[in-house]
Amino acid sequence: MRRSQQNVRGLNRRDVLAVGLGMAGGLARLAAAPPQAGAGRGRYSDYPFRLGVASGDPTPSGCVLWTRLAPEPLAADGGMAAEDVRVEWQVAADEGFSNVAASGEVTAPQALAHSVHVEVSGLLPHRWYFYRFRAGSEISPVGRFRTAPAAADLAGQLRFAFASCQHYESGLYTAYEHMAREDLDVVVHLGDYIYEGPARTGQVRAHTGDEITTIADYRVRHALYKSDPYLQRAHAAFPWIVTWDDHEVDNNYADRFSEQQAVSADELLTRRAHAYQAYYEHMPIGSATRPRGSNMQLYRGCEYGRLASFHVLDTRQYRTDQPCGDHNTAPCEGVFDPQATLLGESQENWLSDRLSQSQATWDVLAQQIMVARVDRQAGEEIAYSMDQWSGYDAARKRFVERLSKPDVRNPIVLTGDIHSNWVNDIKIDFDREESPVVATEFVGTSITSGGDGSQNVEYAESVQNDNSFVRFYNAQRGYVSCTVTPQSWQSEYRVVEYVSRPGAPLVTRASFRVDEGQPGAKQESQG
Repeated sequence: MRRSQQNVRGLNRRDVLAVGLGMAGGLARLAAAPPQAGAGRGRYSDYPFRLGVASGDPTPSGCVLWTRLAPEPLAADGGMAAEDVRVEWQVAADEGFSNVAASGEVTAPQALAHSVHVEVSGLLPHRWYFYRFRAGSEISPVGRFRTAPAAADLAGQLRFAFASCQHYESGLYTAYEHMAREDLDVVVHLGDYIYEGPARTGQVRAHTGDEITTIADYRVRHALYKSDPYLQRAHAAFPWIVTWDDHEVDNNYADRFSEQQAVSADELLTRRAHAYQAYYEHMPIGSATRPRGSNMQLYRGCEYGRLASFHVLDTRQYRTDQPCGDHNTAPCEGVFDPQATLLGESQENWLSDRLSQSQATWDVLAQQIMVARVDRQAGEEIAYSMDQWSGYDAARKRFVERLSKPDVRNPIVLTGDIHSNWVNDIKIDFDREESPVVATEFVGTSITSGGDGSQNVEYAESVQNDNSFVRFYNAQRGYVSCTVTPQSWQSEYRVVEYVSRPGAPLVTRASFRVDEGQPGAKQESQG
């Protein structure tokens, strides 16, 4: 095999094609395709598509396509010359690319680490498409995506998975190996795509270098994570809808406030600008999200016809500082500050307007941190998380009250962040057991963060005894696979029993159903 075909961890173009998508032989057809006029003629020290391909934010007429040219991904410049590069792209209705539906050329700018963001339009709704890139004589792996249904269509089914928290050092991405084999329309990632900390000893895998702060640092860290073959397969297999949490910048940051008091607001904003740019450079998101300095509007909507409306939120960039510290504690006076916010005024108003206008059967809040006000201290004492919605009581009540209004149909909250699985009934008043259930919150565990994990049955019993609205708890690794129809929502908690070594089988630990028009989850099974 030519050296230019090799990937960072041994994954090559044929592996992505055959294992990730089941399309062995397609590479040969792609290589034989004639180059288009005006294609770049760059020469590279190694295969330039070593970080794979991805798609995101599907619409009825298209999708955002992504790749990054990086023949040496862990070098500060990615192994690229200091010049812009022309890249060809193609979208086809078939894996052999005999029926090309759209094509063109785009610039991979040096200023954006030679990343490519193609916003394809003009395609048919609710169809699978295949895509690829060419840079000079080099050809990318093939990915695929499915467009969303037309705005007026009520699709019979949506299948998607959601995931978060993929600390590279803590384990292997076995969960993504299994996810890539599922029959999904889309994947939702709820944040902590990378972790910012320095390399540590005694881990399953190793970060490169010290804690990251510069644009070059963040680029290399993203490239390290993107080099994982199972993550690449999951990206190539389905379009993704992404948002971030804290570790894409710095642990527990809040707007311009670092968790480290010695770090000034200006220092944090400079670091944030570097992190935001690198995030944009490595995600399948459109030009509307491109950062401007330390600001980047990531909150947005993604529609799946009249079946589901995804309201993608950002609970980091606009929040006021955490009260009473960042951890679990009894509430202090700051928890009840009516001016405290998690979303910021503009995003809160945007969300309210979107909910008013939604025609979907299911309104899906894709966000980062737990909404349910869970007491994490056994017995009479109380301890709430100050980094989650429970640390912002007035903002949480506004959020939940908005979900309770008649113009919001079947609200479902998707949550990541805390490296454990939960199912929670959402109530306006958690102090009153008779308070009606407004929505269901499905909290997904980590892909790897926290290491192998466990079922932790004893803690599950304790937390459910102190919090009657908690329907399920589990601390293993994995993701949540959801099947949505006009009549019901099904969430299946997929777990792997270890991430410290390869080969963990996939187990469905529990399954919950929400019926249309009936808030609250009903347990279907538990393994």
